[in-house]
Amino acid sequence: MRTKLPSDSDAVANHRAEIVRRGGSRTKCLSLPAAIGDAVSAGDRLTLVIDGSEYYTVVAGDSDGLVVHGAYDNRRLAKTTGEGTNRLGEWLAELGREADNSVVCDEIAAGERYGLRAPGDRAVYTVQQEPRDSLQSIAEDLDDA
Repeated sequence: MRTKLPSDSDAVANHRAEIVRRGGSRTKCLSLPAAIGDAVSAGDRLTLVIDGSEYYTVVAGDSDGLVVHGAYDNRRLAKTTGEGTNRLGEWLAELGREADNSVVCDEIAAGERYGLRAPGDRAVYTVQQEPRDSLQSIAEDLDDA
């Protein structure tokens, strides 16, 4: 079942993510807020929702913390360096955001799914609700029958 979750809901934690330039290419990327670092580690795969579309990324780490270098159309492109269109870079360019600016990072599902939006904007996210019973409990019910 899918439900709608607005960015200003009490169920969504909002964090400031700073735009930085890192690495040899010096392309714009996002430094993840420390509050997210409790649920995310370098190497984790995340879903990023930008302007209502889902993209995929792999979290990287460096001496300054956790960073997201890009957002891509599928999981394979997110893992492969240099392939596909970096939707994060496109979005930041469209917003006119530069290094040392920030965007809002909404925590939709900790460690899995985050939304990005411009400060002051409001977003509504579509969230897939998990079934009430896990597959394990369903299997146990069948065994008991």
